[in-house]
This record gives sequence, structure tokens and C-alpha cells, in this order.
Amino acid sequence: MIDGVPGGRSTHGICFGALAWLVEDGRVGDVDVSGLAAALVVRYDDDEPGSPWTIVLHVDAAGDDRQRAALAEVFLGRLGGPKVGVLPWVRKASHLLNVRTDVIELVPDGDGYILRVGDAVRARATRPVLSDSVVRCIIPGYEEPGRELVGNELVVQDDQLSWELAEHCAFASRFAYASD
Repeated sequence: MIDGVPGGRSTHGICFGALAWLVEDGRVGDVDVSGLAAALVVRYDDDEPGSPWTIVLHVDAAGDDRQRAALAEVFLGRLGGPKVGVLPWVRKASHLLNVRTDVIELVPDGDGYILRVGDAVRARATRPVLSDSVVRCIIPGYEEPGRELVGNELVVQDDQLSWELAEHCAFASRFAYASD
């Protein structure tokens, strides 16, 4: 949903973001991925033909090769599932720039979080939104309880993706992802 319209134009025409997941308890087949994280840097432009998503996926350096490969399979949508199959970079055209191994830190801070992904991403969202308007974007699953936050900062220097944003939307929630 973009601007309250399923599949509509984004608010600013170009969407930039960084998403992170911490797997509290999970398995991918016989591979335990509990306690590991993944982060995705995304960009798309409404006016680019087909509006493909350009992405870089980061998988947790704390995992071994099998665990990192399993995380990549999940978050690139290769295993399907009701929540993963509707992720925009899975259901639409996408251009994968890279899958990287990095230290991923997702640290609670006040009412929000601080995210660090190697040298590629620094994000801080620590204040609740003081409005009833819905600012969630990108990720299906908002039927899950969560918190609308103000993204104090998002600094990305990752392959061809580079930007600095402040005072934009952020959202924190728990999700239950499962394959079919």
C-alpha cells in the first residue's frame, strides 16, 4: 500500500530504505538460523519502466555458510510463503546488486532501534510518531502489532546505493514468516 492505495505511486516517486530482520527462533529446512539477522537496502523509482527494485542483501557474519545461504534464500523470496511472496522485491521485478556478509547490529534504544550493517548502513529510529496517520511502507504484515517511528537518520553507502535521509518513516514489528 502506497499513500493508502494498493500499488499506487509512492509519496515522493523514489523510495529508499533499509530493512532489517532479527530471527528470534527459526529454521530453514534443517538449518537453524535462530539469533541471526539479515538486512536489505532497497531503492526504486516510480518513473523507471517497470519500477524494478534495486537491492543489496546483507546476511549475518555471525552465521556459517549454510546459515547465511539459508537467510539469503528466505529474504530474496526463493522459498515462497504467504508473507514473503508479497514482498515488493519478490513479487515485482528486481535487480540484485549483491549478497554480502556483514556484522549486523540491531540494538534497542529508547522506544526504537539503532541499526548498523557493517560500513554500509547506519540507521536510527528512536522516537514514536506523534500522529494517528499511517506511515508504514514496503512490508506486508501490518496486521501484526508494531510501532510507527520517526527515522532520525538513515545513512547508506552500499554499492550503487547511496543516500542520507532524516526525519522519515520507520516501523518496528514482529513478524512470523513461513514457507507454504
